[in-house]
Parts: sequence; structure tokens; C-alpha cells
Amino acid sequence: VEKYRPQTLQDLISHEDIISTIKRFIDEDHLPHLLFYGPPGTGKTSTILACARKLYSPKEFNSMVLELNASDDRGIGVVRQQILNFASTLIEKFTDNVRFCLICNYLSKIIPAIQSRCTRFRFGPLASDQILPRLNYVIDRENVTVSEDGRKALLSLSGGDMRRVLNILQSTAMAFKEVTEDNVYTCVGHPLRSDITNIINWMLNEPFDIAYKTTDVNTLKITKGFALQDILTELHAYVHRIDFPVEVRVYLVEQLSDVEVRLCAGASEKLQLSSVLAAFTRAKHMVAAEASTY
Repeated sequence: VEKYRPQTLQDLISHEDIISTIKRFIDEDHLPHLLFYGPPGTGKTSTILACARKLYSPKEFNSMVLELNASDDRGIGVVRQQILNFASTLIEKFTDNVRFCLICNYLSKIIPAIQSRCTRFRFGPLASDQILPRLNYVIDRENVTVSEDGRKALLSLSGGDMRRVLNILQSTAMAFKEVTEDNVYTCVGHPLRSDITNIINWMLNEPFDIAYKTTDVNTLKITKGFALQDILTELHAYVHRIDFPVEVRVYLVEQLSDVEVRLCAGASEKLQLSSVLAAFTRAKHMVAAEASTY
């Protein structure tokens, strides 16, 4: 990932409005304190490092730029204390010759005292058409064999995170001779399309007790090591494509979202899998009941 980190502002693949604004700040010598926030892998760190390289020569960089990271061996407690100091004195005291750039995933985690002292920029998830050119560039440079469905699988799993795309590409290329859809999903432990098709067929065509008590779905989940969260993601996409009445699809989306909330709260995957099966069983009955009225 670091090998292909953008080195200049021109190399960044998205957030043109943010980049142009920051360029103008630098060109006019009015760079404020900055607060970058948004999901991982969207270019926050790359942007500020590119800014620093634009401001300083390679010889000056190490002596003029200090990076504090919550994940380094100093620990989060040190960083939190540093941030509190920034809010109280440091930012205002050294405004004449220092600029701070704070980077986080969630703006709500930053206290208002800090937010008010910084110019905020939100880095949203990258679109697939923004990721694809850079992905193709890396594939060509590394001479990796990637099928068309493999590219689509990488983009599908990215979630707008460029770092995640490159990490999955690297892992799959090291594990398999060719990066295909099945190999990508296998490498990250994500359900294959055939697996999701089997799960949906069992839930829609088998009675509840057979689908669960004979453990078709549960056995597939355990033997292949799938996370229920990944199954939910694929089921959610399927619900929007299925030819069910709107009220049935709304019901299924509500049930899937409730299951996800309970999973995040630490509920048992086995119980929540039962809940998913029950939701689809009820959806079948709703469709049958509506059909019988015609």
C-alpha cells in the first residue's frame, strides 16, 4: 500500500474540491489548521503528506513535519493528552509558525473546542470509477493476472476504501496464480455468489425447520468460516433485486437491519441466524397470503 501512496496533490484520485481549496491555501500562504475526517482509505493521510511535500523539500521534510499516530507505541492515551493540550494552548500559541492537521474517522469524537480552531474537510468513500483507474495502474505495474470479474469483486468489497482494495489484491495475488472473483472472495472469507444463492434457495424454498434444523445454512456458514455480517451484506443487496411486493421487501430490510444492530451489540450469531431464517420464512408467508387474495 505504501509503495503506491500518492506523493503529490496531483496524484490524488478524488476529492477535487478539497484538493483545489488546499492548493489555493498553500499558494496564497494562508494555510489554516486542518481537520480531516471520513472513512479509512479515502486519502486523508495522503493529502496532508502531499501538502507537506509541496511545502518542504525532501531535506527539510523530516525536521519540519511531526506525525503523532494513535496506533504507534506511545498509545492512545498520549495522543489524547496531546490533543487536549492543542485545544487549550498549543494551537493558538504557535499559530504564527506551526500548522496542525488532525485526522480522524468520526467528527463526533472531536471536541468542539478543537473543531472551532480548524477548517474541516470530509473525505467521503471513493466511487468505483475513481478507484478503478488506480487499481488498473497497480495491476499493470505489478504484472498481476486479474480477470474482469476479479476486478468487479475487488471494487465490490472495497466499500470506497482504496487501501482495502490494494490489500485484498496483494493477498489474493500471493495466494493464487490468478485474481478471479471466487479467489478474491475465498481469500477474504467472503461468501461466494454460489454460496449466497444456496442460502437464499434454502430460505425461500425449504420450511423453517428443515432450513435450520438440518443445519444446511448453519453448516455452510461454519464449514466455510463465513461471518454472518458478510452474509447480511449480500442478503441486503439481494432483497433489493428480488421480485417481492414492496411491503415484503421493506419488512426484510427492517429485519436484516435489526439483526445487524444486535450483532454489533454482541448477540449470538447462532440466534441471529435463526432470526434471519425466520424473517425470510415470514416473508414467504406474506407473499403467499397476498397472492391468495387475487
